[in-house]
Amino acid sequence: MSVLTVYKAGSRPTKRASADYFTGTVWQDPVIEAPEPARVRTLRVAFEPGSRTNWHTHPLGQTLQVLQGSGFVQVWGQEKLPILPGDVVWIPPGVKHWHGAGPETAMVHLAIQEALDGSVADWMEPVDDATYRGGSVAGQ
Repeated sequence: MSVLTVYKAGSRPTKRASADYFTGTVWQDPVIEAPEPARVRTLRVAFEPGSRTNWHTHPLGQTLQVLQGSGFVQVWGQEKLPILPGDVVWIPPGVKHWHGAGPETAMVHLAIQEALDGSVADWMEPVDDATYRGGSVAGQ
């Protein structure tokens, strides 16, 4: 019986992120998809310029570590914040937010979250262009 698994570089395919949850072109590479009872899930997410997540929450929170490029993160009702390589962002459980690349720059980050009852995220509406460009949520 093996006590560990080694995933060789390139052995797991890059997947295009679902248009149901993202605006623009976004690529995802699995990093950690540990079987239960482990709950941690980690993806390397590459956002092309102008691409971003929909608004969403995480049942147990999320940590982002920016690896390359520049982008933004925004909590509902607050101004968007710039994020750069080396930045680490903690989003608490249940906090509505989005993150993605800048309008002219790509961004790559690690997205680390835990599954609760098999779910790592609750997806909501897309981030409209006015909010993405302007930085504040309409009506807030």
